[in-house]
Amino acid sequence: MTNVHDNILGLIGNTPLVRLNEVTKEIPATVYAKLESFNPGHSTKDRIAIHIIEAAERKGLLKPGSTVVETTSGNTGFSIAMVCIIKGYHCILAVSDKTKKEKIAYLKALGATVYICPANVAADDPRSYYEVAKRVASETPNSIYINQYFNELNIDAHYRTTGPEIWEQTDGKITHLIACTGTGGTLSGSAKFLKEKNPNIKVIGVDASGSILKSFHETGEIHKEDIHPYQIEGMGKNLIPAALLFDKIDEFVRVNDEMAAYRTREIALKEAIMGGYTTGAVTQGLLQYANSHEFTKDDLVVALFPDHGSRYITKVYSDAWMAEQGFVNNCVHNYDEVFKTELIK
Repeated sequence: MTNVHDNILGLIGNTPLVRLNEVTKEIPATVYAKLESFNPGHSTKDRIAIHIIEAAERKGLLKPGSTVVETTSGNTGFSIAMVCIIKGYHCILAVSDKTKKEKIAYLKALGATVYICPANVAADDPRSYYEVAKRVASETPNSIYINQYFNELNIDAHYRTTGPEIWEQTDGKITHLIACTGTGGTLSGSAKFLKEKNPNIKVIGVDASGSILKSFHETGEIHKEDIHPYQIEGMGKNLIPAALLFDKIDEFVRVNDEMAAYRTREIALKEAIMGGYTTGAVTQGLLQYANSHEFTKDDLVVALFPDHGSRYITKVYSDAWMAEQGFVNNCVHNYDEVFKTELIK
């Protein structure tokens, strides 16, 4: 018997690389997407959920009936809830009110208790999802708080899995790694491993317009004037996560909501890859980076596509949502004509 597993957790990791052919055709380098949507929870966060929870089990911090608490924009919550079902734990999650209703419904379908918190408050505000998760964990007996933003195991999960997979899949020929940064664990852990193999590999982080990570990387200071509301979920931050190893990142690129949204839809249309909003963001970041950096035909770029587009059907893939944001009429590439639908009466 082959490809047979005792439970769904056996499917985590070993995600494929798929070459991008149309969206990146103006870049002379070979560009591959690492499709983390092939994890059973449909995102890269499966890797940290199982790694952190199993580390807690080894330390005796979790036993059947224990509770796992976390802050999430959605994907980490899905992964934790999935692991908790298999291992027999309760799951409590704090999310921001920027999280779409279908994501919250998904979390509840997986048995999670969900607290919805205001997004546009300071990280240390008692109403923020960071502080709510901390409070709930402190008040809940026999519980652990994952704390992905400040948990070194977030980095370690990708150092042990994602980085080695990329190195092996490219036969060590990778020259550039690019990924979005939220907690920073995916990019940091992967970059740490890859730079140990070849310190000449360039690592590019993609930040959101409205986030402080790019300017902090460049100046070592927090620029509060950079902070403003934005729509891309799961990337950028208004605090500095300890799981983000700035010394492993060569450069940051900042992208805005609008172009990330159009790029997400373009990838689906031209590459047949239904990726999440951050898939468009990382691709937009790569194209912006290519405008100011020389790529050659010998370069091999790996772009981390973090999750699946099914969680964004009423957001970035929705014509109505795009119109509400004013994106339909403002795309410089005029892609909006492609996405219009016609109702036959």
